[in-house]
Amino acid sequence: MRGIDELADVDDPAWPELQEMLTESSVPVQVLPVDFDEGRRCLVQMQVTARSTLGALALNSGGLLLDDGWVRVFGGGSAVDGGLPSLGRVNGFPAAFDPAWNPGTALVVGHDVLGGVFALNGHDPAASGRPGAPGQMTYFAPDTLAWEALEMGHSVWVSWLLSGDLETFYEGLRWPGWREEATTLALSQGITVYPFLWSEEARADLAATSRQAVPMREVLEAAADFARQVGPADPGVLGYV
Repeated sequence: MRGIDELADVDDPAWPELQEMLTESSVPVQVLPVDFDEGRRCLVQMQVTARSTLGALALNSGGLLLDDGWVRVFGGGSAVDGGLPSLGRVNGFPAAFDPAWNPGTALVVGHDVLGGVFALNGHDPAASGRPGAPGQMTYFAPDTLAWEALEMGHSVWVSWLLSGDLETFYEGLRWPGWREEATTLALSQGITVYPFLWSEEARADLAATSRQAVPMREVLEAAADFARQVGPADPGVLGYV
């Protein structure tokens, strides 16, 4: 086990470069204040250093909100009530460091308001029927109810989020006025869409769907249930919120 000092006090931390990227990004982004103790707890359980983007986010931020909260990137947990949960909470980290614990098939690192889930593959994704290589990012798509390989690691994924490509990525999943709806959500909420995003009706005319703000937990639970019933496979854990 590496202690917090060895993990956090590194010569070349990723945070300064990441801060510069956040400042220069064309995508609206908000950095939430971090819960100091929780961020350090996450770093120790993951056993990653502050040289990595994953470690830098856990140690220095309570998470990121991109595109007015449409995408939520998890960090060390927000120090402000009503903020984002930490990587530890989302992934069910043990209360105290446990060298035998691991997140299983993948580490959930982000959600979007529709119930889309960004996750970092574990060491053997193929064994659980997940796409992509070990250590690569995947996305659970609420319109297909399946995991998709993103073919990039976590640090490149964060750079990609900040590059302005989200508009293309979410083409067909955003309706007129989506930004205003996302802005009004509490960070504990997501958006349900009816007819469901995976239905022919929604694909034919997304603007004609009805939408409602509900607890994010309900959005994720519904997505998982639908995936088991009509999707290609059980998606597994989509993150605890």
